Amino acid sequence: MRNDRNEDAQSMKDAVDGFLKAMGIDKKVHEASVLNQWEEMMGTAVASRTEKKMIKDRVLILEINSSVMREELLQSKGKIIQKINEAAGFEMIEDVYLK
Repeated sequence: MRNDRNEDAQSMKDAVDGFLKAMGIDKKVHEASVLNQWEEMMGTAVASRTEKKMIKDRVLILEINSSVMREELLQSKGKIIQKINEAAGFEMIEDVYLK
């Protein structure tokens, strides 16, 4: 029983990951997990002005309720892409579209 618990935990994680992948939702679950970190990554000021956020075809789509903030974010697209991809652990997005 030394290591049985760790092996069971790992096999449960593998089972859940396998199930999500089989259902075709593993990518969406990972995207949602990363987007849930939006305030931590970008700060309260940006998060409070972000109405909607989603990832579609490797593009982060943001609906911003402030034209000033939209312009600031437009100039920081590279940093946003970098932060999202670092949080994901791989290149999840390649562009940002601001509405």
